[in-house]
This record gives sequence, structure tokens and C-alpha cells, in this order.
Amino acid sequence: MPVLSELKAGELAVVRSVDGADEVSLRLLDLGMLPGTGVRVVRRAPLGDPVVYELRGYQLCLRGSEARRIQVEREDVAE
Repeated sequence: MPVLSELKAGELAVVRSVDGADEVSLRLLDLGMLPGTGVRVVRRAPLGDPVVYELRGYQLCLRGSEARRIQVEREDVAE
């Protein structure tokens, strides 16, 4: 299963799980990265890290090390 850090700008995904039970993983859950949540990659920093994601009506900036904890399922966009 892909992780959030593997997505490209503009891609959509649904959170499937957050790995770990430490403070960082728990904080990601507190910030709304709950299973079933839709996420869109907004943009990457010029050097590729951090990345801005949009979820639950707000934007969240995460480092790659944080985004690698979040397993997602890519969504197909029907146009």
C-alpha cells in the first residue's frame, strides 16, 4: 500500500492507517489523518520537502518522515 509521501502534486487519496503509537503518530491522528479521510497533495517545497496537503477543509504541511507513516489508497478522479 502506498504512503502519503509517494503522492505527486494534485493527486487524491484516502487515509487507510497511521503507523506507530508514538507522539508523532498520535499527533497526526489529532490533526485529522484518520482512516477514511480524503487528502489532496497541494504542492511541494522547492527541494521536495515539506509538502502541503489539504484535508477536512484546511491545509497541513508535513515533512516526508511524517508523511511516510500514513498509508493511503489512491483515488481515481472522474472528469
